Amino acid sequence: MSVLLESLVRDQDHDIAERSLLWQALTFLAIGGGAAMAFVCLSSLAVGAGLPLADWIVSALCYAAFILPVYLLHRRFSFNSDAPHLQALPRYVTVQLVGLSLAALFSFLAYGIIGLPTLFASLLVIGLTSAMNFLVLKVWAFGER
Repeated sequence: MSVLLESLVRDQDHDIAERSLLWQALTFLAIGGGAAMAFVCLSSLAVGAGLPLADWIVSALCYAAFILPVYLLHRRFSFNSDAPHLQALPRYVTVQLVGLSLAALFSFLAYGIIGLPTLFASLLVIGLTSAMNFLVLKVWAFGER
């Protein structure tokens, strides 16, 4: 009887872990998608305001404005992490920089080497970059100590 109970408990724990991973991924996508839409709105307004800066600088500053809030949202809601900020924040920023480099590499491969149409290439770049970011954030930046 105890073997049967142990197998049921193990299955239940496995189901909870799977739901947890699915919930983390969905929350990660919702936060990232919301931040992306907010960035488009903010950068469009800021660039349209005619500030005395180059448009690319204004856009980069708008992007930078989202780093800390998105970090905090991912830390709390996507990964429910208790990793210390002095550890997790630099790792988060590192993952974002590596993600930018990966997006450039994936774009080069999708557009330049494979020659995919724009829509498919964009979706592939977003999907691959987001998946890599999620995995590295989960395991390294916000993972258990």
